[in-house]
Amino acid sequence: MQRSVDLKSYLAVFLGKPEAMEAWKKLPDAERKQREQAGITGWHKWVSEHKDSIAEMGSPLGKTKRTDKDGVSDTRNELGAWTVVKANSQDEAAKLFLNHPHFTIFPGDRVEVMECLPIPGSQ
Repeated sequence: MQRSVDLKSYLAVFLGKPEAMEAWKKLPDAERKQREQAGITGWHKWVSEHKDSIAEMGSPLGKTKRTDKDGVSDTRNELGAWTVVKANSQDEAAKLFLNHPHFTIFPGDRVEVMECLPIPGSQ
């Protein structure tokens, strides 16, 4: 890997269908708690293995409010969490998330990775 000053930043968003989360909530308590613990352990392992690529740990995301020309309202989407990684390319960044516990253990179904571009006119 190149030196970190040469690397690009990539936003990774963790997504999952609301139905999958509803099914997760309906699991028997003991099974859900066991899977939660396995998922947390897996996530910490992933972080440890990729710590040199993680630029911003990010966080889980809570409920969503929508603001538009009609005001503010409750809404629902598939966003579950986010993190920022550094990599030489988008493919390299995306491969960091192969077999991630977000979708191998937790009810999420994908991680989408996009380059963080400079704000136009800021350079």
